[in-house]
Parts: sequence; structure tokens; C-alpha cells
Amino acid sequence: MSYGQDYPLEYGYSAEHAMAAERAGFIRRTYAHLAGAILAFIAIEFALLSIPGIENTVFGFLSARFSWLLVLGAFMLVGWVAETWARSQTSREMQYLGLGLYVVAEALIMLPLLIIAYKFTGDPTIIPTAGILTLAVFGGLTMTVFITKKDFSFMGPVLSICTWIALGVIVCAVVFQGFTLGMFFTLAMIALMSGWIIYYTSNVLHHYPTDMHVAAALVLFSSIATLFWYILKLLIILSSSRD
Repeated sequence: MSYGQDYPLEYGYSAEHAMAAERAGFIRRTYAHLAGAILAFIAIEFALLSIPGIENTVFGFLSARFSWLLVLGAFMLVGWVAETWARSQTSREMQYLGLGLYVVAEALIMLPLLIIAYKFTGDPTIIPTAGILTLAVFGGLTMTVFITKKDFSFMGPVLSICTWIALGVIVCAVVFQGFTLGMFFTLAMIALMSGWIIYYTSNVLHHYPTDMHVAAALVLFSSIATLFWYILKLLIILSSSRD
């Protein structure tokens, strides 16, 4: 007679089932924190847009030629610090502080475009439409990764190169007058952010350590926020072309 090998699985997990359950819990925590970050971002933007005269303050600061380059540099530095904290192995509080810092930084850098959309386009539906489209694209890409279960980590180097090229183009647009970023660049950035969402979602599914749900939520949020930026920018361009 065999002892201990014929018990039904409900009496405990095999190693394979335990790993699957742990990964499933990690995924749930990641997307719960992502939802929290998105809600916090919306709340911060709502509060900022409610400040009387906020557009004068923001565009007064950005009126200097290289001020946007300074803002972009500060955002990149803060983003690096926030991601480092979110990956901290020493303290869960430090991880949450990193995620919170990044949400605040993203809300601040997004504010000028939201002001343009909210106060100057004359279309009160443009921001909600951009939000719905962003969530639809993100949901579709996420479902594709989860259904196919493919590992898209091979995309990382190509996405990194394309991101640095895009950053160089943005810097040129700031430095050299008359160099504008039009619809083609906006569409290319939407495609690039879609690629990053696929990449990060695949990493959540296959590679992230199961105690790094805060860091995973941060990178997903960063891609969604940037995707939202460019979808909103595209809608603004389309709206202005109709006027």
C-alpha cells in the first residue's frame, strides 16, 4: 500500500500548483495596485484642474524656451528614483513610496496637455474619450498576452532602442525651433507604447518575482499613462484640424 501519494489535491498543493497559485496571486495584486495608481492619478489631475488660474501658472512657467526640456529631465530623474524605490527589497513602504512618487510626477507632467484639452479645445468629451480609448487598447493588448501566453521578452532591446530614438526626436523638437512633432510621430509613439504594454504584461505573466507587484504596477502604469498622453494628443490634433 502506498502512503501519502494517493490523497486528492485539495489536501494540499503540489509544487507546480503552488507556483501557479503564487503567480496568480501576484498578478491579482499587480493589477489591483495598477487600478489604485490610475484612480490616484485621476484624483490628482481633477484637483489640479480645479485650481483657479492653473493654466496661467503652468504656461507661464513653460513659456521659457528650454523649460520643457528641464521638466522632461526632471521627470526622467524622478522616474528613475521612483522605479528604484519600487524595486526595493528592504522595505514595502519604500516600494509604495516609489509608486506614489511616480503617480504624482506623471500627473504633473501630464497637466499642460490636459489643460489644453480641457480649457482650450472646447470639447468636454475629449479627455474621457482618450481615457476610454486608452483602456480599450490596454485591455485588448493585455487579453492578447494572457490568451496566447507567449513570452514577449525578446521585444525589450528593440523597444529600448526605439524609445531612445523617440527621446532624441523630442529633444530636437524642443531645442530647434520650427521642428514640430506631428501626427506621424504621435501615431508612432502610440505603437511604441503598445509594444511596451505587451512587453511588460508578458514579464508580469512570466518573469517578475512574485513579491515585486508594486514595481510591476509602476511599469504598467507608466506605459498606460504615456499611451494616454499620445492618444489625447492625437485627438487634439484631429479636433484642431476640423476647426
